[in-house]
Amino acid sequence: MPAHSALLAAGAAALAVVAAVFLFPGTASRLPWAPRGGFADMILANATIYTADPARPFAAAMAVRGGRLLRVGTYDSVKEFKGRHTHELNLSGNVVLPGFIDSHVHLIDGGLQLARVPLRGVRSKDVFISRVKEAVRDKHPGQWIRGGGWNNDFWGGDFPTAAWLDEICPDNPVWLSRMDGHMGVANSLAMKIAGIDKNTNDPVGGTVVRTTEREPNGLLVDAAMKLVLDVIPDVSIDERREALLRASRHALMRGVTTVVDVGSYFPGMSEKQPWQDFSDIYEWAQSMGKMMIRVCLFFPLPTWSRVSDLIHEKGRLLSEWIHVGGVKAFLDGSLGSTSALFYEPYEDDPLSYGLQLIDMGVLLNATLESDKSGLQVAVHAIGDKANDLLLDMLDEVVNLNGMKDRRFRIEHAQHLAPSAARRFGEHNTIASVQPDHLLDDAESAGKKIGVERAERSSYLFQSLLSGGAHLAFGSDWPVSDIKPLQAIKTAMSRKPPGWEAPWIPTERLPLEDSLKAHTISAAHACFLDPVLGSLSEGKYADFVVLPSTSWEEFSDDIQGHVLATYVNGKQAYP
Repeated sequence: MPAHSALLAAGAAALAVVAAVFLFPGTASRLPWAPRGGFADMILANATIYTADPARPFAAAMAVRGGRLLRVGTYDSVKEFKGRHTHELNLSGNVVLPGFIDSHVHLIDGGLQLARVPLRGVRSKDVFISRVKEAVRDKHPGQWIRGGGWNNDFWGGDFPTAAWLDEICPDNPVWLSRMDGHMGVANSLAMKIAGIDKNTNDPVGGTVVRTTEREPNGLLVDAAMKLVLDVIPDVSIDERREALLRASRHALMRGVTTVVDVGSYFPGMSEKQPWQDFSDIYEWAQSMGKMMIRVCLFFPLPTWSRVSDLIHEKGRLLSEWIHVGGVKAFLDGSLGSTSALFYEPYEDDPLSYGLQLIDMGVLLNATLESDKSGLQVAVHAIGDKANDLLLDMLDEVVNLNGMKDRRFRIEHAQHLAPSAARRFGEHNTIASVQPDHLLDDAESAGKKIGVERAERSSYLFQSLLSGGAHLAFGSDWPVSDIKPLQAIKTAMSRKPPGWEAPWIPTERLPLEDSLKAHTISAAHACFLDPVLGSLSEGKYADFVVLPSTSWEEFSDDIQGHVLATYVNGKQAYP
């Protein structure tokens, strides 16, 4: 029997390697086969290793060579690879997990935000104003002040307005984005520079919020944000490069080794920025040897033909660090900005059902062409109507283009109609969800759409899994911070801070499903499962070491930090 098990394990490893070569041409030369006499660069010993590989869920040791996993199993099974120069790391039982994959970030925006006015978690108007005041001290008159992360629900619901800012920033234009990225507030000087006044019309897919006298009050929603964003001076290439490095260090500190970067692209914004970031930032970092984490890049859907040309010219795997994922679009806005698209009106705004940001005919045609070209398509949908519109569209895509392994992604899938969770499974749809968003929405969703609607429709993780969806966890950073261990804990408990009971307890996930959603299922969601997502032989040696010294300790009390993060078998943090 042991020989039979070993044969099965070896066969599984070989299949994984063959799949990697098939899916990612050019990687074969880097796969660490174990020729007789070859030694490991590193051996990890005396560890509690959760592999996320169903063929061998747990192990005690791993051998690494050339950045890949040479063998995973017992210490006896890996010690044959120990040579004179092999570094052996004895972990004394510490828990080891696959490196986390964050399935939805705006990476460079997150890096920029780390150096701007920090408004995440602010719980009063006074603190909001004091943070902006502090930023003004370092600015010359005329310099823009930028920041973000504010959530008006934290201080009772009142939205910030230009009046909050004009007295403290009379000589500096200000733009501060809401935590969801679908709304922002400008001061009067910023609006003057942008030419926004009482005669400004609402753009398609956006709203200029006004006073009772019809004067703009500083709040801009979705496509209307472009009015101000278009007049803000461009961030320099050097600043954006530094933002990538800053963001990468931040991710590694949290145990994240791979991200799906959906780019600096929001409703109403130019489609150029993600492409400029690709050439000026990512290709630069690759050529200079400065990449620290792996990225899977999604580009604006209207540029699908350019993405297709890029893949035909260079392939999907541009290097071990950069993978071309596909294309992304927006169908609606967000709950907090009253722009997520629902069947029923908002409780706190009975005339509003939210915003549909793109014509369904335009979206269908672009999706059909992208799909024919072999591109993966991801679409943002938060409201129940928006999600149903997407699921209906996917039925049509499958009908017209045929069945295939397309792994269509719905980003957020936050509020679902009663039958929607089951429909995700019909075409193996990816639900790219953000557990930590529910920490913000548990309090506010009832106010926005009513308690009964909120509790039947919100963050239906267990229903999605039961319906056959593939769950992929992410943060949407900088909307929420990159905290995968906290996200796993949130998905399991669904308890916002200070709550005694879970919010919608039937939708809680067990530990293993939550772990998979941040590892192997997240890798599957971006076609990287042949090389990432589990600690399996032939895959990249990306892993994290946790403070827990047994599986029981980890299961009982998930700590929010990692001791160390390894990429390619090399320590990347601390």
